[in-house]
Amino acid sequence: MSDRLNIEISIVADLVADLPYAIRAQRLVNSIREFFSCDAVGLLKIDGDSLTPIAMQGLTLEALGRRFLISQHARLASILSTRSPVRFLPGNPLPDPYDGLLEHHADQALPVHDCMGISLHLEGQLWGALTLDAFNGKTFQQSDPDRLASFAILIQAAMRVSQLEQDNRHLRLLRGNENPVASTDHEHIEIIGHSPVLQNLLKELDVVAESDLPVLLLGETGVGKELFAQRVHRTSQRCHHPLIKVNCAALPESLAESELFGHVKGAFSGATTDRMGRIEAAQHGTLFLDEVGELPLSIQAKLLRTLQNGEIQRLGEDKPRQVNTRIISATNRQLQEQVRQGSFRADLYHRLSVYPVHVPALRERGSDVLILAGRFLELNRARLGMRSLRLSESAERALCEYSWPGNVRELEHVISRAALRTVSLGANRNEIITIGPELLALESTSNDHDNFLSSTCFHVSDSQSIRQVESTYPSRTQAEQKHTQSLREATEFFQRKQIRERLEQHNGNWAATARSLELDTSNLHKLAKKLGLK
Repeated sequence: MSDRLNIEISIVADLVADLPYAIRAQRLVNSIREFFSCDAVGLLKIDGDSLTPIAMQGLTLEALGRRFLISQHARLASILSTRSPVRFLPGNPLPDPYDGLLEHHADQALPVHDCMGISLHLEGQLWGALTLDAFNGKTFQQSDPDRLASFAILIQAAMRVSQLEQDNRHLRLLRGNENPVASTDHEHIEIIGHSPVLQNLLKELDVVAESDLPVLLLGETGVGKELFAQRVHRTSQRCHHPLIKVNCAALPESLAESELFGHVKGAFSGATTDRMGRIEAAQHGTLFLDEVGELPLSIQAKLLRTLQNGEIQRLGEDKPRQVNTRIISATNRQLQEQVRQGSFRADLYHRLSVYPVHVPALRERGSDVLILAGRFLELNRARLGMRSLRLSESAERALCEYSWPGNVRELEHVISRAALRTVSLGANRNEIITIGPELLALESTSNDHDNFLSSTCFHVSDSQSIRQVESTYPSRTQAEQKHTQSLREATEFFQRKQIRERLEQHNGNWAATARSLELDTSNLHKLAKKLGLK
């Protein structure tokens, strides 16, 4: 009883302390795990049709990045269906969402043997769930569900306090807005990670969101600049107005002016009606210009006028129109270098980069790679109808050591390919499947994105059993390396390697790949055909 009293006092003390949301939640699950002496505790929040981990203790890091689709996890659905605690006794046939993810057994693909959970409610509405898991089948006692029900009241109070604090903070952020958005609205943006560099960036963006300053997001391909632009919009006073997105690289130069500024009927052949441009469509909201470095010079001059005077002029119209639109732009190019080369206007660059923000590459974010990997593992597990999909410890090390030239997008592709390979190799979808470093194919990914490994293996485990399956894939890289004696052959091998890597970085977009290689798109297609890539 004294242990329980001490933990209850600790939880109550946290209620009156000025603690960040994440820290209060983490201290909460730590206390619950200590009291029940179990292997893992998870605090999850309803997010649409899924449960999102808020805080976890005793689970592998990748579990924190997962989003558990309720309809695909019978145990979670059962917990959410009632206000009473739910106990899953040892031997229960329903798969546990944390099978193979217990931290102290991370080197083994073993199922959870003892589990219980309870739904959590705030102001009468279902908020989420608390889950407790144990490897030992005799961990929880008969009286533990009742004890959990008592703790649920304190847990709900702690979450309510955190909710009120978030709401108040957001109201202050949106001061002067007549219809402030609830704090939960912008939490749906999937920016996953807990690294200090990411958290510092999010804090910086929340501050700059209060202003109307133009923001320039700088970063490599695949870092997710669009997500950060969405966050700035959602946490700004413009959040109730449109966020219009424009991919400048996909705008044909002949249509770019009409797309951005609009046109009137008869302005050109085919203009049968008046049409509003993207800038005007973002009135009182935000315009996101992705790959802004691709804008033609003729359009840059017109965009500068919009930034300077708040005016646009539809194509074919004499009278300018006033607009009130915030500009957020993004690029993976060195705009300063383009200014020196004369391909980007210096005055426009200075207007767009009033507040430049560097979005860190994945290799700069430490263990965030594992949290993101967990997210992609769960997506692929659900997509492929698997019971459980996890990483081995050596695979986790490989992910952390890789340089990720394609960043988050490349990580998503690596995990998806590895999951597909397990299925193609005959994995039993009803077992716990462990992905080893060989299936990730990181070395071959960096050398040749189209090649599989010459030898791959994975582990599938049900209870204590582990079986290994091996398969041989054709490796074009190895074949090519045998024939790189002449200068011509060595050059062609290097060209193939570069084109494949750039295609991967640009998500298969040939036009973007051509620009990154400083080639004409048609010439790149011809070269790829000559090299046997098409």
